[in-house]
Amino acid sequence: MKRNTVCAAAVAGLMTAFGPVAATQAETPPNMAVIAWHLDELITMDPAEAYEFAGAEVIANLYDRLVYYDIDNTDDIKGGIAESWVVSEDGKTFTFTIRDGVTFHSGNPVTADDVAWSLQRVVTLNKGPAFILAEFGLTAENVVEKVRATDPHTLVLETDQRYAPSFVLNCLGSWVSSVLDRKTVMAHDENGDMGNAWLKTHEAGSGPFTLSAWRPNEVVLLDRFEDYVRGAPAMQRIALRHVPESGPQRLMLEKGDADIARNLGPEDLAALKENPEISLRSIPQGAVTYLGLNQKNPNLAKPEVRQALKWLVDYDGIERHILQGTKVKHQTFLPAGFLGALDEAPYSLNLDKARALLAEAGLEDGFTVTMDTRNTFPTSDIAQALQATWAQAGITLELLPGDNKQTLTKYRARQHDIYIGYWAPDYLDPHGNASGFAWNPDNGDDSPYRLLAWRNAWDIPEYTARTEAALAESDQDARRQMYQDLQRDFLAESPFVIMFQNIRVVAEREGVSGFEVGPNFDVVYYRNITKTAE
Repeated sequence: MKRNTVCAAAVAGLMTAFGPVAATQAETPPNMAVIAWHLDELITMDPAEAYEFAGAEVIANLYDRLVYYDIDNTDDIKGGIAESWVVSEDGKTFTFTIRDGVTFHSGNPVTADDVAWSLQRVVTLNKGPAFILAEFGLTAENVVEKVRATDPHTLVLETDQRYAPSFVLNCLGSWVSSVLDRKTVMAHDENGDMGNAWLKTHEAGSGPFTLSAWRPNEVVLLDRFEDYVRGAPAMQRIALRHVPESGPQRLMLEKGDADIARNLGPEDLAALKENPEISLRSIPQGAVTYLGLNQKNPNLAKPEVRQALKWLVDYDGIERHILQGTKVKHQTFLPAGFLGALDEAPYSLNLDKARALLAEAGLEDGFTVTMDTRNTFPTSDIAQALQATWAQAGITLELLPGDNKQTLTKYRARQHDIYIGYWAPDYLDPHGNASGFAWNPDNGDDSPYRLLAWRNAWDIPEYTARTEAALAESDQDARRQMYQDLQRDFLAESPFVIMFQNIRVVAEREGVSGFEVGPNFDVVYYRNITKTAE
């Protein structure tokens, strides 16, 4: 592949530099941005397989997508590889005009055939991200017929039923619509894997950067693609440095060994606020922290108990003393930044209301209940705070700590009383969260639909019908109102105590700008990063 790469000696030098953090390290070069981050979950560079935060983010900078979210207004979908599109009168056929003059890193031109094949490949391989396209009724058996290039500049996508156009476009705005160089990938096909093995450690995109090197759990190096269709990035190189602990990230930033730090804890963030050479930015994210109350538990199935528990959270105290800027109070299932999001937060800590509701439920003497809790910060700390508060209302909360795999496996099997966790959407459309919290078409133990309402045994035919109606609504304003009405009823009735929305805090050295961070894990862009002399 034709690439703008550094010579082997230069790469080796960079790798040597990215050993253990050293106090004597020189400041980063002016044409390279070094980002300290968690990279331990990065396992593949294949857009059809990557289903981790780190993988989706790196892919966002190696590949172009069919369409993009506007990072400042996610209601607005903009053209990527597609410069325009039209939707048929019945709402089931989307016809995209493919942008002219776009080239892959190999030098091959991007065509509608590459786009169609890239989408077909996701469905055919049927790995983690495939479900996003499967929501349109696409299967391995029909995808070649339903997603097709009719000429070098026209792509046609047919859905199985009418959906809100914004839903289809939002799904296609995720990393799943990354466009691959078919010719290059298929040159590395192994036993019909459509290049999957090769793409784990290589790329075949047209995005602003090329993949120069990747050493797992150490560093990823990206080089500028000079022929990028929107103009070459400002930085010659991006170095993503795996630094798992907050303290070393802070040290690197303070000494100039890193330009940007991504995973700083509250104590280090508080210290950096006093450093005039460092600036902090807080960006709302799509993930929400919540409690799921299993309706198979007879006490939790009582409406008064569900209400009482919403009044037994010290939202402000937890935010102030535990989370310290990493999460913010939020009580509805659509996060800020999503179509239909509400900023209404009617609940606060009120022991008298909670006790009265428990008495109405016949539980004036309280009850005992368990909570499955991930044994990491801040989940375990939030759980301990709830335990202390609930005791004041007579509720004995027994915490069952475990690692994420243990607690999540139990939750997915509906074997919990209460589960504390977070939910992050796979795409920036309200249906991604509405289908999780307010949709349960089959509440049986053998149901094929096992999202959050099912996991908590909440049998909701009315909410399910309303969620499906909002999914099909083509008028954007009407759809927004439907989700807002749904959330207001959900607040009062649901077995979910939604508490906080995630905040991503980015720390940057003086003179660094242009690092674009959107509301979801695959909306993070390096192309406009610049550095000026301090």
